[in-house]
Amino acid sequence: MLERVIERFLFSGRWLLVPLYVGLTLVLLFFTVKFFQELAHLLPGLADMTESDLILVALSLADLALVANLLVMVILSGYENFVSRIDHASGELSWLGKMDAGTLKIKVAASIVAISSIHLLKAFVKVHEIPNDKLLWLVVIHLTFVVSALLLAVVDKIAFSTHREH
Repeated sequence: MLERVIERFLFSGRWLLVPLYVGLTLVLLFFTVKFFQELAHLLPGLADMTESDLILVALSLADLALVANLLVMVILSGYENFVSRIDHASGELSWLGKMDAGTLKIKVAASIVAISSIHLLKAFVKVHEIPNDKLLWLVVIHLTFVVSALLLAVVDKIAFSTHREH
């Protein structure tokens, strides 16, 4: 009896994740507002903007979009995996329900690599303004993310390949 009460209490604790996902959804809203702020700042100076400045703005907007995609993945997959099933129209968000925690970790790692790539590309566009030692550290950090993501994928494949149907 006591065991059953403890198990129900622990299992119901998953609902404590809901405010976190709601908070992340608000952060997603903030990213959307920031995206359009950046777009609005771009328009008045577009005629006088150099190509490299436009590339930097485009990379910043892509960066915001990638982080927003990462948030959506974490919010929806986390809720689906750890809280409750999401009722959605068939075909809509077909990946939902098929992403376990291991797959989510790999997708998050891949998103971090993509975001790091954009930051590195932004640095190389302004290469004449950035000291070489900072560029070196940016490359080292990026490569660390790449190697970590690859190792995570390899370990996941080795550990869970027999449990997945793919």
